[in-house]
Amino acid sequence: MKAGLDLAPVDGAKVLVRVDFNVPLTDGGAVRDDARIRAALPTIKELIKREAAVVLVTHLGRPRGRVVPALTTAPLASRLSELLERPIEHSPEVTGPESVGMAGALGPGQVMMLENVRFCAEEEANDPGFALELAALADVFVNDAFGTAHRAHASTEGVAHILPAYAGRLMAGELEQLGRILDDPVRPLLAIMGGSKLSTKLGVITHLLPTVDGLCLGGAMAATFLRAAGVGTGRSLVEEDFLEQATAIQSRSGSLQMGFHLPVDAVVGPGPQAGPDQVSRCPVTSIPERDMLLDIGDATCLEWAELVAGAGTVVWNGPLGVYENPLFAGGTRAVAQAIAGSSAISVTGGGDLQAAIEGLGLTSRFTHVSTGGGATLEFLEGRSLPGVAALRDFTPSSGR
Repeated sequence: MKAGLDLAPVDGAKVLVRVDFNVPLTDGGAVRDDARIRAALPTIKELIKREAAVVLVTHLGRPRGRVVPALTTAPLASRLSELLERPIEHSPEVTGPESVGMAGALGPGQVMMLENVRFCAEEEANDPGFALELAALADVFVNDAFGTAHRAHASTEGVAHILPAYAGRLMAGELEQLGRILDDPVRPLLAIMGGSKLSTKLGVITHLLPTVDGLCLGGAMAATFLRAAGVGTGRSLVEEDFLEQATAIQSRSGSLQMGFHLPVDAVVGPGPQAGPDQVSRCPVTSIPERDMLLDIGDATCLEWAELVAGAGTVVWNGPLGVYENPLFAGGTRAVAQAIAGSSAISVTGGGDLQAAIEGLGLTSRFTHVSTGGGATLEFLEGRSLPGVAALRDFTPSSGR
């Protein structure tokens, strides 16, 4: 894919930039984790350097078309101002006379942020009239919100059909790194999949299976595969409707060079909120009837670390246990450390896993930590992303 900003006529222009600043806030309304804001800084700084007048648009939370004061983007503008060390104007509306006036008065190198775009029901409906109102604020559109690229919304897809539309640095980087996994990986390619449900990862696993050289499946999702293989799983989360698909995946993976791997041992307990006196470790073939699989065990961590050490590329999606509870975070932590310490090209992502890796302080030791959740999954499934397909520098020959 061509580099969007290298082609975009943004010098001295008014530029509408879709960013993904959907970040967690404290109870007091301050930004608690600014990773997604910092990820967009290269694009914003380049536009400032090229004397563009920058109008930022983002969503925050799920207000579902209603004005929810607790979800105002004002704290986002404040944090961005601190990071850029320059004032950021904040519009109290998305479209309307005030935002139009503020955008019109914006000078070269100045930045403003619109109010939460999802305060308007027309956003998620991809309303053409609303897209026109957004487009009227600028001359060029830059989409740097990979995390929302799978949504055909007015601010991601609709406006791209009205203004000249290009990928920002973050968007282009995501597509390049993730595309390399599908098109030209350094081998052997090892995929590690976690998460709670096979149903949400079935498309990714099915699409990647012909490409990967090895596959490790952890998290609660592994319980469905264990049950399909006839192993007792106690009270573990099992998707009974997907047992047949689990069996088919395992059958198709028999020829993988690095093999198909389920956990050999587990950390178990009565539930995700279990305390230290309720937790035990056991082989996956001996999970007590009263317990559920809540993390991969030490033997599995060692086995998978050896696989990571022999891989040329590792793609990892989804935590390997209920990492929010420190008692069940060991598997995710051990595998993250193994990948960070390896020489493999490492690509990972998804909201939960991104947060876990950030919390471990290992982000800089991965080749690429994706900012996307659903967008990352859909891209790895081989689906076309509406927010990407509408860009002028989108390259159909890449298959996406």
